[in-house]
Amino acid sequence: MKINQLHSWRVNYKKAIQIQETLRDLLTFGKYTGKIQTIAGADVSYDKHSGRFFAGVVVFKLDKRLEMIEEATAVGKARFPYIPGLLSFREAPIMLRAFRKLKNNPDIVLFDGQGIAHPRRFGLASHMGLILDKPSIGCAKSRLVGEYSNVENTAGAYSKLIYENKIVGVVLRTKKNTKPIFISPGHRTNLTFAIRIALKTCCGYRIPEPTRQAHLLVNKLRRMTHLLRD
Repeated sequence: MKINQLHSWRVNYKKAIQIQETLRDLLTFGKYTGKIQTIAGADVSYDKHSGRFFAGVVVFKLDKRLEMIEEATAVGKARFPYIPGLLSFREAPIMLRAFRKLKNNPDIVLFDGQGIAHPRRFGLASHMGLILDKPSIGCAKSRLVGEYSNVENTAGAYSKLIYENKIVGVVLRTKKNTKPIFISPGHRTNLTFAIRIALKTCCGYRIPEPTRQAHLLVNKLRRMTHLLRD
């Protein structure tokens, strides 16, 4: 995969915010019109006891059904502290190591994190989408910013997520009687497309299958590493 080296990852808090505010202007949100054959999900798991990160990317063929065709992982140390709103500076470096191992070049990537539903409109999905130059979507399990109304208890129902008087995403119910998830465009997508892809890739679970499988993969890797170390 082509990976754009846009900046150094060895930065402090002030520089990280400056990078976000600068790169934010490079994001685009037009309607995606390309053919979608493959879609990837990416996630990171953290071991608080060792400071290790476990990144995983799972690629699916998107046809009448989702078929997993590849997975890649990477293990590394955390180099940036946990600071809300600056998650990409903590997780992206190890995540990029997993992406570099892929043989397939996914058309779209879903991230367990925020897109523009972020204090500076530049969450993990936006940052990674720009670096990978890929259409990217944020699929978060919790809210970072914004206000919304109650979401009807029906699969496919959603409420607009409003932050600073602008729509930055939706709170989407993917399954009846489960908590909704927070969907926002990352890069090279719009909100309508992001909602459609999130619903299309849900396979009976709350979380879209690409990010769900990436989550299972990194947690399995973390557990295996614990067993080997013990």
